[in-house]
Amino acid sequence: MHVLFVCTGNVCRSPTAERLAVAYAEELGITDLTAESAGTRAAVGRPMEPTAAQVLEGLGGNPAEFTARMLTAELAVDADLVLTMTERQREKVLALAPEQLKKTFTLKEAARLAEAADAKSVADLAAARPRHKADDTPEDVPDPMGKDEDTFLTIGSEIADLLGVISRSIRL
Repeated sequence: MHVLFVCTGNVCRSPTAERLAVAYAEELGITDLTAESAGTRAAVGRPMEPTAAQVLEGLGGNPAEFTARMLTAELAVDADLVLTMTERQREKVLALAPEQLKKTFTLKEAARLAEAADAKSVADLAAARPRHKADDTPEDVPDPMGKDEDTFLTIGSEIADLLGVISRSIRL
């Protein structure tokens, strides 16, 4: 499975998710996972934000040699699953690649659907969407950029927890 994670700048949340997904796959013995990330307004060419990189390492991921890049239609279309950090980013992915509707979710939405429907595949997540609607609360992972270290740790832990749910369910 090829997973694309999307956030805004591609220096905090989406690279954290990308690198944790790879680490979790290794822990679970999943050999067919590839993961990458991109930003809707990426800081192209930049490494991970230093505090995000430090938090990632503490969570078991490796920030080495990461370079931010811009979201493109090709990146979105090539993915078996696209996980965004916000609903707005999900909309931006779908504006570029509308054919990915059944493969594009926010990270929180995918975790919620995985649990609610006992999903075992991306197709199960898509099928569960109309049956398990969210309340009016946005299913967003907040951006820690410009915030204190505790906020980065909170957001990193939230991403790790959500990925854990998804990884155990559909075996990212």
